[in-house]
Amino acid sequence: MSGAASVPLRFMIGARTLCTVRRRLVRVPCNLRQARTGDAPALPDLPRDADGYLGTSLPEAQVETLRRGGLLALVRQRYTRSFVDLSIGFDRWFAALSANSRQSLKRKAKRLAADSGGQLDVRRFRTADELAIFHPLARAVSARTYQERLLGAGLPEDLAMLQRLAAEDRVRAWLLYLQDRPIAYLCCTADADTLRYTHVGHDPDVAALSPGAVLQLEALRDLFGDRFAWFDFTEGEGQHKRQMASGGVACVDLLLLRPTLANRMLLAALMGFDAAVSLAKRAMQRIGGQGLAKRLRRGT
Repeated sequence: MSGAASVPLRFMIGARTLCTVRRRLVRVPCNLRQARTGDAPALPDLPRDADGYLGTSLPEAQVETLRRGGLLALVRQRYTRSFVDLSIGFDRWFAALSANSRQSLKRKAKRLAADSGGQLDVRRFRTADELAIFHPLARAVSARTYQERLLGAGLPEDLAMLQRLAAEDRVRAWLLYLQDRPIAYLCCTADADTLRYTHVGHDPDVAALSPGAVLQLEALRDLFGDRFAWFDFTEGEGQHKRQMASGGVACVDLLLLRPTLANRMLLAALMGFDAAVSLAKRAMQRIGGQGLAKRLRRGT
């Protein structure tokens, strides 16, 4: 387990960050196998220079076992960690989706294909040489996405890292083109028999064409014939994750801090802010403000 690192604790409304406070935290991530089996990872010893732990995608049923004596605890978010069981085959997976989901995906793919000259243009990359072609094109798309502009979660500049993973057969990547122009990318990294939904983005100018959903469908079509047993949508929720998943597990992100005065004040502020955002979101949904809520989530 790595040592402590400076981690931003954000006061956020959707993708919009209003304020950031940093703490030195030891990250305790949970992989999909641990989340599915409820096998929570053990907390390592806390270094003297660390403020606490940040556990991500922990099985909700195991949260109490991770509370250490005297540490302040706050669940930052609860969500379903979605996944696809790649052992069932494409046809069985697709048939298990709701009728609305199947029709929606077919309609989106057909519309984008029509705008592409009658056929989807999806290009696939997995070797180090192929990733050298993929990376600058995907980076150009990533630079325009809200993931990179607002969350700092775009495709990394480090091509060499991806090529090292490719040498170990641990990368799969795709680009979706529209009239010979890349408009969406997906770059996934592997952990044993699980492929993770690592980096994703699309050109906001063509968002109405749902390029992300179309590219995800085509990527999954490929993966049902690949070596992986699971596709992991990782932390957080999203409409297309719920739409395409074959299963999910209840997870939480848990913040554990030393009981200093500053940390008590920080947790109180985070709790109050998160509660206010949740209340405002429910109120907006009751009055029919879903459109505004969606714009706030995307930071537009």
